[in-house]
Amino acid sequence: MVEVVRHNCGLSVAHTLHDAHSFIQSLQHRGREAAGIAAVGDGRIDIIKWKGGVSTFDVTDLYKIFHSPNYHTYMAHVRYATRGSKDKILEEAHPHVIGGTVENRDNHILIWDCDMAAVHNGQVDKVFFKDSAPEHMYSSCDTEALLYLYRDHGEYDFLKEVPGAYTIAIADKRKRDVIVMRDRTGIKPGVLGWKDGKYGVASEDIAFRKNGGEYVEDLEPGAIYYLTPEGDYSKQVLVETSLAHCFFEWNYITDLDSIVNGVSVRRIRESLGEVLYDEFLPADADLVTFLPRCPEVAARAYAKKAELPFEPVFYKMRGERSFQGSTAGERRQSIGQNLHLLPGMAQKLQGKTVVLLDDSIVRGNNSKRARDLLYEEAGVAKAYLVSYTPPIGIVGDDGVPRGCTFGVDMPPDPPPGDEFIARGRTFEEIGQKMEMPVVYLSLEGMLAAFEQAGLPERDLCTFCIGGRMPYEAAGSLIQIGDKPQMDLWRA
Repeated sequence: MVEVVRHNCGLSVAHTLHDAHSFIQSLQHRGREAAGIAAVGDGRIDIIKWKGGVSTFDVTDLYKIFHSPNYHTYMAHVRYATRGSKDKILEEAHPHVIGGTVENRDNHILIWDCDMAAVHNGQVDKVFFKDSAPEHMYSSCDTEALLYLYRDHGEYDFLKEVPGAYTIAIADKRKRDVIVMRDRTGIKPGVLGWKDGKYGVASEDIAFRKNGGEYVEDLEPGAIYYLTPEGDYSKQVLVETSLAHCFFEWNYITDLDSIVNGVSVRRIRESLGEVLYDEFLPADADLVTFLPRCPEVAARAYAKKAELPFEPVFYKMRGERSFQGSTAGERRQSIGQNLHLLPGMAQKLQGKTVVLLDDSIVRGNNSKRARDLLYEEAGVAKAYLVSYTPPIGIVGDDGVPRGCTFGVDMPPDPPPGDEFIARGRTFEEIGQKMEMPVVYLSLEGMLAAFEQAGLPERDLCTFCIGGRMPYEAAGSLIQIGDKPQMDLWRA
């Protein structure tokens, strides 16, 4: 395992504490294990981080903690831990800081009067910050190390010279404005929005639209945004884009009602269901269902085109995503306690053949639970498990093991218990492992669905399913200040 912490997160920058709290509440699907807010004032930055979901800390009490009228901007974050660091959730949570006085309060941390703070979605290879990061840091998260890199070299060199996946916001006591940067590939999403006459930033447009604000634009890859205390902004485009948007944002991560980089998540998922019908329709199918909740739109589109009954079969007690659990054990527990058959389904499904749509099959835990419910409790004759994402984590045609090192918890070198179910197996062998037939949408089919929506293959990162690496090693060195770093970027 590489040493950096892998995560997928949601962030926001707003001008009231209430908005910051509401925005990350709307982004809760991007992380549920920890949340945090930085309150930025004139020459002062104060932090709170807490375990659990956003609603764990009531905004009324946050106002009591951040009672000063001098705060003008708030950076907020939701995160899930991904390396089993259950004992360090608060240390790894965002915002990350340099300086400040720490007060540990069991299930939350207060950090007063920091020199600078950052919230970040994405991941950057440690080679780019190894010379800037001190030997002993508060956390093992790449975001804290990136903050030291920014401190030493500034935002211009940071954006120009460091490849990697980042939408990052930084508050610096030396500067009035909050700085927001999106890397040149645009792997991770980010939008500029407007609310109550002031501009802010969030990972997804729904953070604004669901809270009385308006979407303005997607953050431009390769650009720096400066958000002023008064609520204005300015933008500088520093590097040429080389787009590699993460397709998994549309397939799974992002809220159904979001529009990411100008493309509707809902429409992409509908298209994936339609293309899946074109590739696979078993003659013995009686009905179509889905593993809640993400694939529902695709399943409805598939059923409509196939002229088959669509039937919700499962329910979840909670909206949490088992994918976001810290450990393999926690993920299995989340699934076992959370996924159940709807009342009356056992009788209705007996002897039927079911097409079961899923958004993706990473480790197979969710699908195994669904298989047990369908076969053992409902007594179906057959269930086809059908994924609208091609096999994840395979070894590519180039011999390179696939996965993600850009911010999603699917490392190419997973620890024991977290192995990719598709790696080293044929489709038939995957089906044997899952104890039911398994079908995947082809890579060509998935790309066709994106193309129809206006996203060509050249603008997507598909590395985890066998595509090209968005950052290619050029084998040379570049200079960041007076420190040489390995150049992993080739435009």
